[in-house]
Amino acid sequence: MALKIRLSRVGTKNEPHFRVLVTEERSRRDGAGVEQIGAYNPRAKANPLNIKLDRYDYWMSKGAKPSDTLHSLVKRVKRAAAAAKA
Repeated sequence: MALKIRLSRVGTKNEPHFRVLVTEERSRRDGAGVEQIGAYNPRAKANPLNIKLDRYDYWMSKGAKPSDTLHSLVKRVKRAAAAAKA
């Protein structure tokens, strides 16, 4: 059972919203996932990605692989959090 962390679209036409899901690699894009760990709203100005980083790190330690898009979004969030601490 290979796990992926990826985006699942739930928004309407011209109003995209996404859930961040941990799911099996072979499941459908909008299929049921193992766990929902966040949400992504690309139209939000302030903070488009709301994610539980502790759960993200947990699933990464268990061998789940993020999609390329989600990986770049999480890198951006972690970089912003590090800059806020400094």
